[in-house]
Amino acid sequence: MSVIDDSKNRQSLQGLIDTDGYIPQLSVDCTIFGFHKEKLRVLLLKYHDLDLWSIPGGFVFHDEDLREAAARVLYERTHLNDLFLDQFHTFGRKERTQNNVHQILLKNRGIEVPKDHWIFQRFISVAYCSLIDYTISETFPDALNESIAWFDVNELPSMAFDHERMIRHGLTHLRRNLDTQLVAYNLLPEKFTMMELQKLYEIVLGEPFRRNNFQRKMLSFNRLERLEKFYDGSANKAPYLYRFKDGLEAFPD
Repeated sequence: MSVIDDSKNRQSLQGLIDTDGYIPQLSVDCTIFGFHKEKLRVLLLKYHDLDLWSIPGGFVFHDEDLREAAARVLYERTHLNDLFLDQFHTFGRKERTQNNVHQILLKNRGIEVPKDHWIFQRFISVAYCSLIDYTISETFPDALNESIAWFDVNELPSMAFDHERMIRHGLTHLRRNLDTQLVAYNLLPEKFTMMELQKLYEIVLGEPFRRNNFQRKMLSFNRLERLEKFYDGSANKAPYLYRFKDGLEAFPD
C-alpha cells in the first residue's frame, strides 16, 4: 500500500456537507486491533461534543477503489499508514444508522444541512481490519475527533452506529485468519521463542494451548527457521530462537 501524501487529506468537518464527490450512502470503516505484552486492544476515536466512540471511518470518492478509500480514511483519521487491511464484512442492516451521529454533530457545530440529505439516510459500510503492535503507532485527533485511544476489546465504551458489532465481527475474523492473512510476523521481533509465538496466539484467540501441541502445529507449517538457543542466564532450560523463513509472511491454510 503506497504512502499517502498529506495533500490528499480530504476528510474534514466541512467534508460532511461538501459531499458531491462521494458515492452516496457508502462508507468504509477500519477496525484496527493492537497487540503488545499480552494485551489485545482496538483503536477508537471520540467525536467532539458527543460521549460516543467510533472506529475510524469515512466516505468513498467516485475516483477511488474501496481499498484505496479505506487506506486514505485511516490515514486521515489516525495517521496510520502502510497497514495490511483485510476486508472482512459488509454491514447493511436497515437500522444501523438510526442513532445518526452526523446529524447531532452538525447541529452542535451550527452547520445546517437539508433534512433529506443522504448523509442522514441509511448507510452501507464495507469494513476492513488489521492487527498491529500498538506501541509503534502514532495517532492524533483530527477535525472530527477530540481524542483517540486504545481500548481493551472486552471493555468497550459507548459506541456510535453499529461499531461495537463491527468490532465483534472483526475480532472473529481476526481469530479465524491469524494463521493465514493477518501476518503474525509483524507483531514479533525478528528472532523469537516458541513461547512468545504461543503467547501471541493465546492472547488474540483468547484461549490457552498445550505447549507441545502448539509447537507441533507451528512446525508442521514449515514456515519457521530454528536458530540458536536463547540463553538469558536463568537456571531454566534454554529455548530455541526462531524466525520466519525468507519471503514467508504468514502461515498457510
